[in-house]
Amino acid sequence: MAVLGLSTAFSPPRGSWIAVRLRNGGTGRSSGGLSLRRWSAAAVAVRAEVSFVDGDEAKRLVAEEGYTVLDVRDRRQYERAHVRASAHVPLYIENEDNDIGTIIKRQAHNNFAGLFYGLSFTKLNRDFTKTVRSKFSPESKLLVVCQEGLRSTAAADALEREGFQNLACITSGLQTLKPGTFETVGKAELQNAGKAGLVTIQGKISIVLGTVLITLLLLITVFPDQAEQIFESAGIKL
Repeated sequence: MAVLGLSTAFSPPRGSWIAVRLRNGGTGRSSGGLSLRRWSAAAVAVRAEVSFVDGDEAKRLVAEEGYTVLDVRDRRQYERAHVRASAHVPLYIENEDNDIGTIIKRQAHNNFAGLFYGLSFTKLNRDFTKTVRSKFSPESKLLVVCQEGLRSTAAADALEREGFQNLACITSGLQTLKPGTFETVGKAELQNAGKAGLVTIQGKISIVLGTVLITLLLLITVFPDQAEQIFESAGIKL
């Protein structure tokens, strides 16, 4: 038996390949090591094509074509906001390993990315595809989502290699959705679920500081004598 692989390349955001198995019906002339006489198609296997869609199309796939939302974000982002009735299987899980190298990296992460952006210190979920297969058959229609679109693309690629045939991702992730696209659960807006930590209050801090500075300027301008007394009592000389 001989196997001939035929491939087609598509520019993003779509891609697929087709493998065609041919049975040699006899011997004969050959070209480049491939017999040209009496070939017949024995089987055709088509690998899944991952579709990349916008928010409106994603909503239609769920409402009209029966796609299930598979959320692959980490636990924190999922808890902040997620599509109602979605399934949650994180591609990355919180890294709670206690070897010295991991402890140092986790501490450094928590003092920066964790503090300012509310990001979890994570590692690859080695059981991702196994867990998805326990919940869904390869024929299931899945809309794979994450916040920015990177994890969902990687997750869809892994599921494609496992034989899943109906996969779609939202281009650039949930952050691009218009409010109200999906019915959601959680305290945050779905498109803002990736924002946490100090970055969420930096705008409020700026407003407070601006108000304080304006108040001080007015005080110095309108009541210079009183302002001088206040600053001197605080140990500040103008």
